[in-house]
Amino acid sequence: MFQVKATVVGFMGDEEKYPCHFQHKIGDQFIYDGEKYIGRICPGLSTVLVPRMMDFFAAGPRMVPSPQYYYAFWYAPVSRRDATKKIYDGIGFRNVLQTAVEPPRHIARLQPKNAFNWPPDGKRTVMLDRSIVICGDTRTSLIMKVEAFDLADKGDSVTYFRREMSILQKVLAKPGIRVNRILDEYTREQIEGIYPALSPIMIQILSEELGLMGYLRISKGKATVTPKGEAKLKAFKKTLTGEERRALKM
Repeated sequence: MFQVKATVVGFMGDEEKYPCHFQHKIGDQFIYDGEKYIGRICPGLSTVLVPRMMDFFAAGPRMVPSPQYYYAFWYAPVSRRDATKKIYDGIGFRNVLQTAVEPPRHIARLQPKNAFNWPPDGKRTVMLDRSIVICGDTRTSLIMKVEAFDLADKGDSVTYFRREMSILQKVLAKPGIRVNRILDEYTREQIEGIYPALSPIMIQILSEELGLMGYLRISKGKATVTPKGEAKLKAFKKTLTGEERRALKM
């Protein structure tokens, strides 16, 4: 699990003419740390923002595209009705082989980036990025960017976070160890006597999260702790009581 932040990055609408009544400003941040929300957020925006943040809490940088990502529609050009074309396409549309450019703050500006361009973008990018959330007030259309920025270490995430720190400790002692051999470094009591019990799939998942946050470097199935990971482990150890350090052998 991951800590998540949402940052105001701009306004697609006219914020001068139609000011944000919650008085959000560019740079404002709203954070979920696994236990609590930190910061200010407009109640109208929260209904769409919080569910998106929870997606990032679970998936982190691995967020899958929107289902709409799979539409071929995004890569078709702008069209006009043309009844003479019905014998070809079954409905009656004529291609307009140029990208439409609308004036600033036109409603069409709300379309996804790279949609309906001609010629189309060479890569499948439309609706790939789910990090952007837009306020429903189209006059202002405040934009927030959501991102996972660290491992969650609060709430019920703390147990998984501690397991991740133990993985860093094991790998630090054996640089280049294969991920599928990390479990062998634990005693049976360490595997089964601490929640959550460890297993090959649990090690794989937690190691992947460590890698996504830059604490582990995993290459060809082998893991090495990064300098960032060493610093994270050192900082974690400082938070432990003497009794906890002895129990965790850290």
